[in-house]
Amino acid sequence: MARVILAGYNVDTTVLDALGRRNPEALAATPETLSAAYARISRDPRPVDELRAAARADVGRARASNQRIVFEFGHHSVAEHAVFNFDLIGVSRLVVEAVEARRLASYTEKSQRYIRLGEDFVVPAEVRDAGRAEAFSAYVGRCFERYGAAARALEAAGRDERLAGEDARYLLPLATTAQLGMTVNARTLEYLVRCLAAHPLAEAREVGRALLAAGSEVAPSLLLFVEPGRSLRGRTQEVAAAARALWPDDPDGRSVRRGVSDVRLLHATPDGDARVLAAVLAGAVGMDGVDALDRVGRLGPEGRTRLFDAATRHLGVHDALPREFEHASLTFEVVLSAAAFGQLKRHRMATLTAGPYDPGLGVTTPPSFSEAGLGALLAEAVRDAEAVWADLGGPTSPVAPYACLNAHRRRVVLTLNLREMYHVSRLREDSHAQWDIRAVASAMSAEARRAFPVCASLLGGKDRVAEFLTAREGPSKPQAGFE
Repeated sequence: MARVILAGYNVDTTVLDALGRRNPEALAATPETLSAAYARISRDPRPVDELRAAARADVGRARASNQRIVFEFGHHSVAEHAVFNFDLIGVSRLVVEAVEARRLASYTEKSQRYIRLGEDFVVPAEVRDAGRAEAFSAYVGRCFERYGAAARALEAAGRDERLAGEDARYLLPLATTAQLGMTVNARTLEYLVRCLAAHPLAEAREVGRALLAAGSEVAPSLLLFVEPGRSLRGRTQEVAAAARALWPDDPDGRSVRRGVSDVRLLHATPDGDARVLAAVLAGAVGMDGVDALDRVGRLGPEGRTRLFDAATRHLGVHDALPREFEHASLTFEVVLSAAAFGQLKRHRMATLTAGPYDPGLGVTTPPSFSEAGLGALLAEAVRDAEAVWADLGGPTSPVAPYACLNAHRRRVVLTLNLREMYHVSRLREDSHAQWDIRAVASAMSAEARRAFPVCASLLGGKDRVAEFLTAREGPSKPQAGFE
């Protein structure tokens, strides 16, 4: 008979401290024992709960085992059984992006949409060392003054208090502080620490050192490879040097820079509909993959739609699409504001690479600003921000983006499979989604439907999907989509 045992769960460190004061043995509690026990499963015949007991009985031996198995034998997945929860407080929005770039972790961040912000911000060490702290602080102070003025004006124009703050935040700089809760396994934590150690910003390196110190107190045997190699430290500089050598007159491509359209489809899997539906067919009936692709390839739109309907007929609003939908992918170039990027980056199963914040890409203006007559205030804020950005070194300086506003834009390249595209669409096109990211997601969905007219036909926010699925009349009815 199968047995299922709860081997552990997250416990607040305050509770652990209290247990430790009453029971000194509790001070030996460490997730390293779970890693050590699970590492032995493949070679030790004892039941897993006995392996855990043995690891708890001798923490020193468990730690030595971890170092040998994880780092000498290279079985790094063992470190994934040790999980940490971190509070990050007082970190700039700019450096939060560096932390959250690690895909295999969970983050919940203080929202500038729902919380009216006080004047909390980071003065970068590089700015202090250059003797510009006072001028930078004065600049951020002006940003918060405009933020407050905009929020009041939007409320006076009839906008809800929360929505007024949501739009007013486009006037705040990336030096504004945030806080977040992070849950991360030891393997990803080690990689995060290594990446932050190679980061060009002093604040990011400081956060990395703090994460390492806190994690090492609990699980020293699982956090050893924390020094970045030359690849992490020098990649950007190496590419920049190569660009200068290859295109000495225009190394950054500014003279041939294309327009700043919000969303462009760079690539889609050729005949992605056929590839997805062939995978659906092969999985359902056990057909050879080549034969399945050939059969679906010879189907017309009606036949493909019948297969698609059969695969999605009982799909609910909160159901994920079948995994077969991962066999078609899309690559987008997206130009979007810092505010919208903060939401897009949460889709970590996609592949997202981002260029720097670039005033040359302009700013995103909340529609409510025009309605409330705040255009001049935004223009003033942008001029102020870009003057400080230039003073901090402009496009060649990693510090300059601290001065950029939430309204400033960056260019990203995003590759995601169709299943993940559905997830983005369900969440970000919903009526409850914020207007900026909703516009981006809607434009991506429109491109996806053109690329995959059958298999992308159910893209849309959760609020409209239920209505559409209910209205679908039969398996041979072509899909209308969500235009």
